[in-house]
Amino acid sequence: MPPKVLVSDALSETAVQIFRDRGVDVDYRPEMGKDPAALAAIIGDYDGLAIRSATRVTPELLEKAGRLKVIGRAGIGVDNVDISAASRRGIIVMNTPFGNSVTTAEHAIALMFAVARQLPEASASTHAGRWEKNRFMGVELTAKTLGLIGAGNIGSIVADRAQGLHMKVMAYDPFLSQERALELGVRKVELDELLEHADFITLHVPLTDKTRNLLSRENLLRTKPGVRIINAARGGLLDEEALAELLRSGHVAGAALDVFAQEPATQSPLFGLPNVVVTPHLGAATTEAQENVALQVAEQMSDYLLSGAVHNALNMPAVTAEEAARMGPWIHLARHLGAFVGQMVEEPMTSLNITYGGAAAGMNTGALNAALISGLMKPSNPDANMVSAPLMAREKGIQVATTIQDQSGGQQAGNFGGFIRLDVTTESGERSVAGTVFSDGKPRFIQIRGINLDAEVGEHMLYTRNRDVPGVIGSLGTALGDLGVNIANFTLGRSAQGDAIAIIYLDEPLPAAAAQALRDSGKFIQVRPLHFEL
Repeated sequence: MPPKVLVSDALSETAVQIFRDRGVDVDYRPEMGKDPAALAAIIGDYDGLAIRSATRVTPELLEKAGRLKVIGRAGIGVDNVDISAASRRGIIVMNTPFGNSVTTAEHAIALMFAVARQLPEASASTHAGRWEKNRFMGVELTAKTLGLIGAGNIGSIVADRAQGLHMKVMAYDPFLSQERALELGVRKVELDELLEHADFITLHVPLTDKTRNLLSRENLLRTKPGVRIINAARGGLLDEEALAELLRSGHVAGAALDVFAQEPATQSPLFGLPNVVVTPHLGAATTEAQENVALQVAEQMSDYLLSGAVHNALNMPAVTAEEAARMGPWIHLARHLGAFVGQMVEEPMTSLNITYGGAAAGMNTGALNAALISGLMKPSNPDANMVSAPLMAREKGIQVATTIQDQSGGQQAGNFGGFIRLDVTTESGERSVAGTVFSDGKPRFIQIRGINLDAEVGEHMLYTRNRDVPGVIGSLGTALGDLGVNIANFTLGRSAQGDAIAIIYLDEPLPAAAAQALRDSGKFIQVRPLHFEL
């Protein structure tokens, strides 16, 4: 049965056809985005939801979305999606950060020109039949200093265009490296220096708890007198009331806003002020951009639903289609290692260290980590998956560390070309398990509690630990036979300290009475039936 996608906002027919061409069953119902009750009534029938900005994905809607696996936003902003609620339910949230980057950057440049030369006011005056040539005295952009707040994808395009206009560009961005700044040709500065020296300030950051009200009243007062401010990013990044006051006082010479704290913006303290240019969130509103993001979201969602490839997800590591195919056995192994520990440990875990050696060290360890943690969480949280499990681990206060070893790093988990080892710290001690993938593509456990072995992973398994004394193996086999339990595979290992373990692949689940009989025999330190999803 093919996956089924609902398009609840207006997308182009070409984008809808991409779903069909890729073999995805798609319903195009753009009216649903404006009717939350109707959307909630049908959302349970779909594996994917493709949206723009009209559809609001709330926790209440997600409660009804039992099948939903992926939400695709055609555009950058996901303010209308509760990402936390989606993550808790294991639903991937994707956006399309590159499809409208050029369009948004060009709009910021256009707003800069408009406010520098007072173009909207001059146009309105001329339309009204007034020839007020001396009233509109503008400023040049050439040789002015542009202060970028945010030098990511869109900000870097603005920097490139501004340099073409012979502007001097400085950038404040905590994530901007000095090497990247040199590559962009911008001067990396702190916010204080940018506010003090910039003739024009443009905002290109998302709205987060850290960026909300970034240009506060206090920061606006620290700007250079005569500054002009452009915001084509997100409403809420600046204090609109304070900006209006500084425009009236003359400290700020002009402002151009495409976004507002409350949208649709039908009123604002900035409306009606001279030399304030305002547009109704047009940053991505070009024919090319709207088509690009629609096509991109259709491709991304189809890739995930059909091949497991993850592009531009906001709550899961990216995985290409090639990686998904190549890493499949290793993702299964990572999940099995997590599931092993998750079924063995009954006390709170405080930290995980996941080690990748040999061939595994060169893979997408972010995706492998997510798979391993999903296996770890699943025994106590059956709905855990690669999206929701890392969030669950964080909420439990579990610290996760990753160690990468080189191609010769297999010595710590046997002599294998590649391996994954999980070390877990609990309140009372540590647990460890390691595994590899053989050339047949089958995952194997190769080390448990530091004891080397070679155990094929089966759906139904039994783990035992005992002192290394004669007769235990025979009594274990006899006991299982007497209980009517057939053994598919039997793997042993022992340590120099006198501990021995067995991991047994069974044809069927071990009855609870059989497990209890083994415990009651007094020959075993630990008896634990295990189940793995193959």
